[in-house]
Amino acid sequence: MGDGAADRGDRDIVDAADFERHRVELTGYCYRMLGSGFEAEDAVQETFVRAWRTYDPARGPLRPWLFHLATNICLDMHRGPQRRARAMDLAPNATPGADLGAPLPPDRWIQPIPDGCALDPADLSVAKETIRLAFVAALQHLPSRQRAVLILRDVLKWSAAETAELLDTTVTSVNSALQRARAKLPPTEAASEDVDEGLLSRYVTAFERYDVETLVSLLHEDATSSMPPFTWWLRGREHIRAVLLAAEADAPCAGSRLLPTRANGCPAFGQYLNGEPFALVILDVADGLITGQTTYLDPGLFPFFGLPMSFEPALRTGR
Repeated sequence: MGDGAADRGDRDIVDAADFERHRVELTGYCYRMLGSGFEAEDAVQETFVRAWRTYDPARGPLRPWLFHLATNICLDMHRGPQRRARAMDLAPNATPGADLGAPLPPDRWIQPIPDGCALDPADLSVAKETIRLAFVAALQHLPSRQRAVLILRDVLKWSAAETAELLDTTVTSVNSALQRARAKLPPTEAASEDVDEGLLSRYVTAFERYDVETLVSLLHEDATSSMPPFTWWLRGREHIRAVLLAAEADAPCAGSRLLPTRANGCPAFGQYLNGEPFALVILDVADGLITGQTTYLDPGLFPFFGLPMSFEPALRTGR
């Protein structure tokens, strides 16, 4: 590899700003590869460290070298046989009254990521659906190199030649890997660019009042509801309604408050219970209804999403 530019003292060739302009794109790439926002940030930071030590302009532009390093780092981080997943990938849907079961450790789950970390609003070529939890979970079922090829080609729109050079392989191999990856990946629905603010407002009001009938009326008939770290999940408006009604007497979320954020290209909320962080709620919305609700019972996610660690009414702002 030879001495890098930084090792030769040519630090003025690249600076922090040169790296930072690629951070969001790289983080989105690493997130799709790894399925964890925290791991994606770690991978990008390690990419920058290695690039600072090794990048030489004689190699060519900085961007491909960063992606080359990031790919190798992600492949090294993802050597184990276990893949991150959603509840739907781990167990059949539960029936009302079923026990939650034992929680699984954090490294078993697809973890969320803030929109601002992985989606560049200036880059309209990267579709929001490619950061959705369902899509990222589906990617984890692909072999690592097929996953890298599909993300580079179909998400980031790299050419076959660029992808082959980055992965130190041939165009024929890239095209073959892409064909196999596409065959294994289920089709995805395009994400709506418009957020129904009225729907979200009704959801917040009903949620905070524990108004079951209104909440259920906002759901698609085949809506899903899951609560990592439990594999327990529900499918169908009526099953969700039954569980909510059964819990109504205990009022488990009485006094909850929601603060808005964005996660995985979707509307999301920090849920506070008695003023303390309780869960991150992510909504999938289509055709004016909620099609999925994922409730991460992990207050440790709040700082990552810029959410305060205590609730004060004055903190609430309009969307």
